[in-house]
Amino acid sequence: MLLAILVPFLSFFFRGKIISAIVCLVLQITLIGWAPAAFWAVMSLHNARADRRNDKLIRAIKQTRKY
Repeated sequence: MLLAILVPFLSFFFRGKIISAIVCLVLQITLIGWAPAAFWAVMSLHNARADRRNDKLIRAIKQTRKY
């Protein structure tokens, strides 16, 4: 989370989203664009974690229904 706030483009890069990392870097270069880039990176990280959590719950529900 700290990485997403301090250097937002690296957050995308380490998660394998190269195009988003490049766009975020261009946005981050400007001082005004740094805040939206950091917000975007944090929200993207939060959504990715929520997606992983939901997928895990769906798999668990499917396994319990297999009698």
